Amino acid sequence: MTPKVDDLFRYRLTTAEIFYRFPDYPGLLQTYLWQEMDVVPDFPRLTRFLDYWERNLEGKLHTVRIANAELVRPQEIAYAGNEFRLH
Repeated sequence: MTPKVDDLFRYRLTTAEIFYRFPDYPGLLQTYLWQEMDVVPDFPRLTRFLDYWERNLEGKLHTVRIANAELVRPQEIAYAGNEFRLH
């Protein structure tokens, strides 16, 4: 699937913290961290990954927390004025 030109500006670094039940011990929650460039607000790559998880993995999903950040642009980068070293 090729993204549209307008979609290129909607790409963000997307991080999902996935909580799932441990298959052998359903009372325990395990976490998995997923990170990828994805289109906001639809998150098609994350949706495909979670669909894959549901179909193929034994750990039942409990919670998914999503955070995203815009790409860093050249005008947002600044050189540090000072550097401090310890040891």
